[in-house]
Amino acid sequence: MMMFVPVAYADRVGDLTAMLSSSSDKTRLSAVVSLAKLGDKRALKPLVTALHDPNAQVRALAATGLGRLGHKAALPALTNAATDDMDENVRARAREAAAQVAKANHIASDLPGDEPKQARAHTSGFGHSPHAVDDKPDLYVVIKAANDDSPGKADKPTRKANAEILKAAITDEMKTAPQVTMTADVAQRWGLDARHIDLSVVKMEVVQSGGYIEMQTELRLAISDDTGKMLSFLSGGAKVQVPKAKFNLNALPMMRKDALEGAMRGMFDKLLAHLRQTSQS
Repeated sequence: MMMFVPVAYADRVGDLTAMLSSSSDKTRLSAVVSLAKLGDKRALKPLVTALHDPNAQVRALAATGLGRLGHKAALPALTNAATDDMDENVRARAREAAAQVAKANHIASDLPGDEPKQARAHTSGFGHSPHAVDDKPDLYVVIKAANDDSPGKADKPTRKANAEILKAAITDEMKTAPQVTMTADVAQRWGLDARHIDLSVVKMEVVQSGGYIEMQTELRLAISDDTGKMLSFLSGGAKVQVPKAKFNLNALPMMRKDALEGAMRGMFDKLLAHLRQTSQS
């Protein structure tokens, strides 16, 4: 079971920026995830600042947020993190984010390790063509069923909505992974065997924790091959927090969405590694 990733339910850049100065890792993690989700250009500066946080998970999440924000002003900081950070995961996330920002702005990455890719890409117009990152995929993924099987009294519309959120979240992550294809024709061209994923919400619970109301969720992913043979399972989770004094029942749908998306993001790198292992076995 992966560790929960705490997420703060908030939308004010100023408040979240102030939270980055907290001595609590949990608070800073909450703040950086919320900043990354805002899609607000004002989040650029605090996210860049968070690249220097003492906690590696905060730095990794900040890099991911900057990649999704797509502002070219983040490239120098991401490039530095991709080459100089002491943590391997942070370097990887920063490199991915730098590539994402470069692609969004139609410019070439300056990362030393990217020279070979840039040299190949000149023939396909790197930075100017939608085929700039059309490298050979090494995974063919098919997203199958998604269900909310969590215990509790949630009605069918809510469970259906949760399943759709989860399926959309993993699909979005797969689409941004450069060496993953979800297209059968592309997979056939490169001789890739499919890995089918069935998604299930196994926990969706609201609890009180200290001065916070938490939405806790756990996921279970079942991985199978084209014949339907079950290959493995993967599980992970996340939680969303809101101060009890500010809690509003109307926020529950958004808290569920944040928790489901946060759980999927937190599992994704491990999922890709797991899929590659099953493909090689």
